[in-house]
Amino acid sequence: MRAGRDRPLRAADMKKDVRILLVGEPRVGKTSLIMSLVSEEFPEEVPPRAEEITIPADVTPERVPTHIVDYSEAEQSDEQLHQEISQANVICIVYAVNNKHSIDKVTSRWIPLINERTDKDSRLPLILVGNKSDLVEYSSMETILPIMNQYTEIETCVECSAKNLKNISELFYYAQKAVLHPTGPLYCPEEKEMKPACVKALTRIFKISDQDNDGTLNDAELNFFQRICFNTPLAPQALEDVKNVVRKHISDGVADSGLTLKGFLFLHTLFIQRGRHETTWTVLRRFGYDDDLDLTPEYLFPLLKIPPDCTTELNHHAYLFLQSTFDKHDLDRDCALSPDELKDLFKVFPYIPWGPDVNNTVCTNERGWITYQGFLSQWTLTTYLDVQRCLEYLGYLGYSILTEQESQASAITVTRDKKIDLQKKQTQRNVFRCNVIGVKNCGKSGVLQALLGRNLTRQKKIRDDHKSYYAINTVYVYGQEKYLLLHDISESEFLTEAEILCDVVCLVYDVSNPKSFEYCARIFKQHFMDSRIPCLIVAAKSDLHEVKQEYSISPTDFCRKHKMPPPQAFTCNTTDAPSKDIFVKLTTMAMYPHARLRCMCTCNRCTFCICQNFLNSDLLQSVKNKIFTAVLNRLRARVAEWGAVLLADDEGSVTHQVHAVSSVEDSIFMESSHGPLFLEARHVTQADLKSSTFWLRASFGATVFAVLGFAMYKALLKQR
Repeated sequence: MRAGRDRPLRAADMKKDVRILLVGEPRVGKTSLIMSLVSEEFPEEVPPRAEEITIPADVTPERVPTHIVDYSEAEQSDEQLHQEISQANVICIVYAVNNKHSIDKVTSRWIPLINERTDKDSRLPLILVGNKSDLVEYSSMETILPIMNQYTEIETCVECSAKNLKNISELFYYAQKAVLHPTGPLYCPEEKEMKPACVKALTRIFKISDQDNDGTLNDAELNFFQRICFNTPLAPQALEDVKNVVRKHISDGVADSGLTLKGFLFLHTLFIQRGRHETTWTVLRRFGYDDDLDLTPEYLFPLLKIPPDCTTELNHHAYLFLQSTFDKHDLDRDCALSPDELKDLFKVFPYIPWGPDVNNTVCTNERGWITYQGFLSQWTLTTYLDVQRCLEYLGYLGYSILTEQESQASAITVTRDKKIDLQKKQTQRNVFRCNVIGVKNCGKSGVLQALLGRNLTRQKKIRDDHKSYYAINTVYVYGQEKYLLLHDISESEFLTEAEILCDVVCLVYDVSNPKSFEYCARIFKQHFMDSRIPCLIVAAKSDLHEVKQEYSISPTDFCRKHKMPPPQAFTCNTTDAPSKDIFVKLTTMAMYPHARLRCMCTCNRCTFCICQNFLNSDLLQSVKNKIFTAVLNRLRARVAEWGAVLLADDEGSVTHQVHAVSSVEDSIFMESSHGPLFLEARHVTQADLKSSTFWLRASFGATVFAVLGFAMYKALLKQR
């Protein structure tokens, strides 16, 4: 483990402390055991009852604080005893090995009394303690074993001597171990096999550790498993010894030199049967399980702070993990997950997280199977809309274990505040949300499905109960891959705050419905006219006959009035996949909301669009202003030397200065019969203007290139 988990997960990470209660008949030595443990010598005088003892975490084997509580029938009432039982984590029932009466009381009094005070499904672990073993030369185990077989809540039995200090430390270690590494959730002694919940948890752990999904754990996978759980790899001979133990007991425990699931489960059964519960518990807790064999909330939902106006995205490491997960389950290597492959992937989940609507939210192949791109898109969608659910899903897949990170939170990138993006006029986001707004049946669903490359013919095959209000896919803008997330907003008189929150708005109207555009115009005026969210109007169903919209002005004039791009004609009634021009346009507007793009087409890639956007860009305007300011300041510095000409009179000086500036602008780097400007101003040295010259040439060259490109575009357009 790394990043705070570079050690095996101890039980102390799961339990805050352990409370041990000692009960039993009078004069069996309960108080002597506690005092011998603390003072490491037998007390000459024993009080009726020892005070509660707290052992610090740093002196216990499991590094967890331990409280030891004594019970005295002479000093405490039955009510106090019941209260102590309810507070205890483990109870030691003490008897004297030389006193048969005290042994009989174990079953006739103490076990029934304890069980009455605890739930049947959550019995307290019990430790039987045979004290005063120094007084006899025989063992009481023959009498105790039938009792242990009868009551499954009994973890173990320890014979000890408070006088000789025999097994005193072991007694309290076993008591502590019974709490931190209980047998009950793992193993059923009657059937001599692991319980279903334990088998289910270990099966999930096996599938996560089987990184190539071949059904076995090879040497590399076993070593990785050993290292992340116990912080030490196994030597080659040790690995072979483990396999030989499995081969000796079950025939199909090892296959192709790898450990099968049956072999993996057998090893853990063997650990439990031999009293090494801590081995299995270390594995379970490393993979996020608690004492009830449920994944802990701390594991599934690590802390992740998301400030307002920030979004969540998967980072590069998360996409690499998801790519390897997809490849692991794409057994036929067709770059798509069949229903069986998807079901196999979700076997590590307690439920199937994706419904049938996912197939209409992301890209699929011709058979309706989720493609590699669709798989990544769905994870991107989940991260953006519900990051907590994404963390939960990554936890089921074992992200933090396989990537050796502290938690799934390391897979998430929290973007900066959108206000900062607007101030800096650039964004680092990769996912952009577009709310699609329009009246019912105006073609919004067609827009969503067109993003996934589906024409009208394919859309008609979608069942009503499988429809999705979301669609997400990648879009390339100026060579950059971005995710565009479309959200179909239901028609309503007023939009909620959540329905307004987005990066760009797509207002859709039906060209064949005269009442369709009025809703778009009304929603725009109510919510977006004064906002900084860019809007694009889409004229859907453009293959149908266009009718006049019942509104005061036409859609085109409306866009011109509100300084919006003209309505974009769109149809999904095509032979092939519908055009993605409007999606490029929407993504571009979301990426650059500060830039007022005035494209006559929708491609943003043709010569006209590139020239127009470049000439109107803030960068070029800034460069031009800086160059003009620099030249003007240089000219003003020379006014004093040209005083005889420029300062002839007050009115004339202003006129001459303006003419001088105009002359500079007109003649910069333009060859003439008199040469460039710098030959006329010979007293301006070359070193002074070296920096300005470079920027002037660069700006002028870029401007000429843009103008020539635009001229060529217009010439070609006229020829057509």
